Amino acid sequence: MTPSSPISSTTIELAPSYKLPVAIIVLAIPLLLVSPWIGGAIALFGLFLMFQAGTLRLQFTDTALDIYRGENLIRRFPYQEWENWEIFWSNVPILFYFKEVKSIHFLPIIFDPKMLASCLEQRFPKGVARS
Repeated sequence: MTPSSPISSTTIELAPSYKLPVAIIVLAIPLLLVSPWIGGAIALFGLFLMFQAGTLRLQFTDTALDIYRGENLIRRFPYQEWENWEIFWSNVPILFYFKEVKSIHFLPIIFDPKMLASCLEQRFPKGVARS
């Protein structure tokens, strides 16, 4: 590695995390007794997130955050278009937000939150001005 080379030349794929989907499903169980419609809707949302956690993969490359479903690239978010990012409720991370020049994105934390924060700090450190 030369002094001018990037910090990392590897692609890092985040492991799935089922904590948030399971917590939502567990929360839905007592709600089913109070209101079957609301409890059922929340349980279905938890199951949807569990499916997404099992099928989606986030990969951090040197130039972009890539989202895959299986082997298919769904979306690429180049870091050069990012303005900032945030992980909400860091003690119990449930939501990842990032802003691009033309749009904002919110993603539920269905992947390893510690690795997510580490990759974000490495690839797009907070407080670094982008041109």
